[in-house]
Amino acid sequence: MHDLSALRKAVIEGEVAASINAARQALDRGIAPLDLVSQGVSPAMAEVGSLFEEGEYFVPELLMSARATKEIFQIIRPLLAASGAEPAGHVVLGTVQGDLHDIGKNLVAAMLEGGGFEVTDLGVDVAPEVFVEAVRKKPVQIVGLSALLTTTMPAMKKTIEAFREAGIRERVKIIVGGAPVTKTFAESIGADGYSENAAASVDLARRLATA
Repeated sequence: MHDLSALRKAVIEGEVAASINAARQALDRGIAPLDLVSQGVSPAMAEVGSLFEEGEYFVPELLMSARATKEIFQIIRPLLAASGAEPAGHVVLGTVQGDLHDIGKNLVAAMLEGGGFEVTDLGVDVAPEVFVEAVRKKPVQIVGLSALLTTTMPAMKKTIEAFREAGIRERVKIIVGGAPVTKTFAESIGADGYSENAAASVDLARRLATA
């Protein structure tokens, strides 16, 4: 085990500059990019998730840790690809058509990347056919649909139906989330999973990726 305590501390505390410096120093010491993720970033983001669930952290703290994680991955993503390291899975994320909110989606993306997943973020106001095309382009295990407005929740169902119409529904697991979304709603539209917050999304993705 490598000493990555400085990196973990910086990520947990949401110190972006310190996180970047700690990551660079670890790489300079010869620590492999995959070890940096598995022994540094992933445990740190897991701790952030626990603090959030326990009420110790709130959305602002999550956002800062997410930003720190994102900056670290800007550095190590090319190194991971060059080393041939396999991600835990590939997730395509997006806020559904008609909805322009992205804070929750961005948090989920950061948590998943911290958990070792490759994430393709399609952004906001994503049409069903764009989700379908993203899955056709490369191997994807999980598709995540986000919505903050009750008026855009029907777009989740429409997107799942688009996968069925395209004949590739069985190829992926589809998870949904967002403030107005419930487990009952997720089941009613045929989703494979529902996460009530960004922290829980990592465990859900891991379960579905290996199902």
